[in-house]
Amino acid sequence: MELSVNLSEASSRIVIVRNAITRLADYIDLNRKVMIITDEGVPAEYQQLVLSQCPNGHLFITEQGEGAKSVRVYQQICMKLLELNFSRNDLILALGGGVIGDLSGFVAATFKRGIHFSSIPTTTLSQIDSSIGGKVAINLDEVKNVLGTFYHPEVVIVDLTTLKTLPRRHYYNGLAEAVKEGLIADPELFELFEKHDADFQNNEPDEVLEEIITRSLIVKKKVVEADEKEANLRKILNFGHTIGHAVESLYHLHDYYHGECVSIGMMKIIENEEIKQRLQAILTKMNLPIDAAYDPDEVIHLIFNDKKADGKKVTIVQVEEIGHAQLIDVDIETLRKYL
Repeated sequence: MELSVNLSEASSRIVIVRNAITRLADYIDLNRKVMIITDEGVPAEYQQLVLSQCPNGHLFITEQGEGAKSVRVYQQICMKLLELNFSRNDLILALGGGVIGDLSGFVAATFKRGIHFSSIPTTTLSQIDSSIGGKVAINLDEVKNVLGTFYHPEVVIVDLTTLKTLPRRHYYNGLAEAVKEGLIADPELFELFEKHDADFQNNEPDEVLEEIITRSLIVKKKVVEADEKEANLRKILNFGHTIGHAVESLYHLHDYYHGECVSIGMMKIIENEEIKQRLQAILTKMNLPIDAAYDPDEVIHLIFNDKKADGKKVTIVQVEEIGHAQLIDVDIETLRKYL
């Protein structure tokens, strides 16, 4: 199956095909210099498989986790590209999760003012959410995504077979974003999590997981096409992220993964008790957290330092009916009540 994200200045081709990682030349032009950016958490067999298909390929392996999205690693990659004389006609190929996608996209967007960029997301989080939409960024002094821009991958290869090697916690971490997509725009997607036990790696048919990922991508595709630069509608994708990103930064981008923080953020912000109970049941069976220890003042400070805040108010996303999200501007004291 293929989807296309059509935008004013660029477009992304989303290929959802099992075992596509074994025949990349069917989807991506590899007859040029290719820098494969990956991390230590991606199985070596995937790294070598991709490298073997690139006649002039190079492999950059960085540390696993949010620490890779740093100015230090960004500079190392750019220096390597200079050393190898990469041109704007060559390719940056992300192989890994959301961190690698963000880092690789930021490199591609800024090196020589823009170089070709494609992605092979290998986690549920990156396949469901971060592989499309064009938001690319790195962190600065543990403040998440504060250096960034919009830069869309030309091709995204979503190969469900790469999820088989994913650790259980990482697997559920990404599914939190699919739950979010259901809450804000697709009731049937949300209900899939209620009907199934979410242990799709072992106990559920692949077709259910494929439907979850495809539905999630369709939600994001429609929102991004309508509002590419997050002027208004696209902000609904931040449901759970206002508090979630702050908790993530508070724990110094350790202890809790991104999807786990979104899980906490969704539970904090929802006011409708029926929806909150249904959400809690889903999150609990996926071993996702619904709360964390924090000082509300510290969280508020981080929220109002975030790029989404304007200094006096911040826009939150609220869901009063599953499948429908609304944007609400709140001040500090109102936000404190949610915390």
